[in-house]
Amino acid sequence: MMAPHSTLALRRFLCSGNGAASALDAAAVRKKNLVFLGSPQVSASVLHKLLAASEDPDSIFQLAAIVTQPPAARDRGRKLMPSAVAQLALERGFPRELIFTPERAAEVAFLSNLSALNPELCITAAYGNILPQKFLDIPSCGTVNIHPSLLPQYRGAAPVQRALQDGVTETGVSLAYTVRALDAGPVIAYEKVKVDECIKATELLAILFNSGAELLLHELPSILNGSAKLKARPQDDSKATFAPKLTSEESWLSFDEEAKRIHNKVRAFAGWPGTRARVEVVNNVGYHNELEIKIITSGVCSNACNKASDGNEILFSGSALLIPCAGESWLEVLELQLPGKKVMTARDFWNGLRGQKLRKINWKGVTQ
Repeated sequence: MMAPHSTLALRRFLCSGNGAASALDAAAVRKKNLVFLGSPQVSASVLHKLLAASEDPDSIFQLAAIVTQPPAARDRGRKLMPSAVAQLALERGFPRELIFTPERAAEVAFLSNLSALNPELCITAAYGNILPQKFLDIPSCGTVNIHPSLLPQYRGAAPVQRALQDGVTETGVSLAYTVRALDAGPVIAYEKVKVDECIKATELLAILFNSGAELLLHELPSILNGSAKLKARPQDDSKATFAPKLTSEESWLSFDEEAKRIHNKVRAFAGWPGTRARVEVVNNVGYHNELEIKIITSGVCSNACNKASDGNEILFSGSALLIPCAGESWLEVLELQLPGKKVMTARDFWNGLRGQKLRKINWKGVTQ
């Protein structure tokens, strides 16, 4: 947990500046106080742009504080590590006492510290904590969220992943005021983005949050002078769709679905939780050995793939494993990972079989 800031440190922060300047002059040039809330790497990319913009001599705002998730155990050593946002803030020399890491955003001490900063605006980008009304009442210009979907579509925790799982060809990023209802506030601005059929969730998230940061910087003047509230459009709740968080139980693949649907799931679940499948290795004397694989990169066979298979046998062609799926479709597996091993190409995996056959198993563990 980052050390809480002291009253003295807070007083220094609020009163810093040229002591010779008159109170009137100070008020005239005072930059607006922004508080940024975010946690993962995509949030850090937004913070990077905000920090750079705030350092411009003509900037109309300054970052008064940063709020992020508490340090968490990561990697095999389970060592407590700061979030990506906290790490970037510390690397950039942001005051440690102004990096807040509450377990919950409703904590009384945290809300008191935040209120003492007199923030005009709070910006959220994948923060990962529910904001209570007492929080939303603090910033005079409101709280604005960077949401990686075209609201009201895909409200919720996993908009990019669920959009890719649905196979969308277009998505986008929205700037919206935060209200108590989930991702339901008026939309200030949005930007559409075309979706490539092979892009993964991790890649698309980075693109959307980068676009969202640029959109935010463009809209900040209107947000801070209040005119954004006049132009912001209420969402049509009747058109809302929802994007629930992913679960590890969903990561299993079933080859009784069409290859396109499976491919969309592989790229949607890239990163965490990933997508897993079971296959069966059969040696030349008929011995069967079940093997779990994690599919990293996939595709859909586009040239008919009229291969000699009994409907269960997994083949290899070019640089991909070819897995027969529903509707006479074939899933290409280009990269995969075995438990406890590094990611490998399909060719390296196939060569390691040394002539053994490979057959598909459905997600319930029953040979098809």
